[in-house]
Amino acid sequence: MSPLNIGIPSLILILLLALLIFGPKKLPEIGGAFGQTISKFKKTTNKLMDDEEPKSEQNVPKDAQVTTIAHDDQKKD
Repeated sequence: MSPLNIGIPSLILILLLALLIFGPKKLPEIGGAFGQTISKFKKTTNKLMDDEEPKSEQNVPKDAQVTTIAHDDQKKD
């Protein structure tokens, strides 16, 4: 069993404990802050992944890319 494998009963227990500890007024604030943190983390990781593209692809101007055209070599009657 993986340590990150959380079932529905465990998740409900964690949420009830959080409700008891922080109270109903503070819980939405904590959830919002957690959501903003996750959002910033995703944006940062996506930005880092975009920065790590191979340099050979980054230095090619868009208008210099080669396009191929398929030719029909069959004679039409």
